[in-house]
Amino acid sequence: MSFQATYIKKINLLFLGASLFYTVQVNAQFQSNDTLRTQAIIYNGDTIPLSTLEYVYVNCQLTESQKQARAAYDRLRNAVYVTYPYARKAGVILNDINKKLESISEKSKRKSYIHSREKELKKEFTTPLTKLSIYQGKVLMKLINRETGNNCYEIIKEYQGGLTARLYQTIAFFFSTNLKQPYNPGDKDWVIERIVKEIQRLYGYPEIAKTQNM
Repeated sequence: MSFQATYIKKINLLFLGASLFYTVQVNAQFQSNDTLRTQAIIYNGDTIPLSTLEYVYVNCQLTESQKQARAAYDRLRNAVYVTYPYARKAGVILNDINKKLESISEKSKRKSYIHSREKELKKEFTTPLTKLSIYQGKVLMKLINRETGNNCYEIIKEYQGGLTARLYQTIAFFFSTNLKQPYNPGDKDWVIERIVKEIQRLYGYPEIAKTQNM
């Protein structure tokens, strides 16, 4: 090979190398300035983009006990959604009554004040509460206990006397429910408490106690 041919070959290799170097630099710059972000998972050390994975649909047949449990939960959740707004309204009114009664010691004045607020309660709740089912009424009593710290029996006993409370209790017994509905969010009523928290987050309800202390 002549000296001229060798020289031309070296020049071509030099230009080719420079061209490749420039291409790599341009591609690197293009990639750094035009990065496409995508979700991925790391499995056994490999990064796998989620866009490359196919959807997997899993179907299963519920057992009879699972169907019953689901139906019971749906029934309870519906009852809490229906009755919680009433429990909140009742909680605000009853808590306000209790707070005012702390400063009233005279029996006649206490009775007069209670009757004046009793009309407010009846006007607010008589019509809508008659539309509740027995089951929803039982849930409502629990929720009123949650908002006030007192069960419905004790509230009626305080406002209308023991005889009326016993009468209400007897009526409730015949309708397969009970005015003495304790509320234990850390044990038996944890599902109700979870549903209440769900409603509060969904509709922006603060806790009544915190609202009244503001």
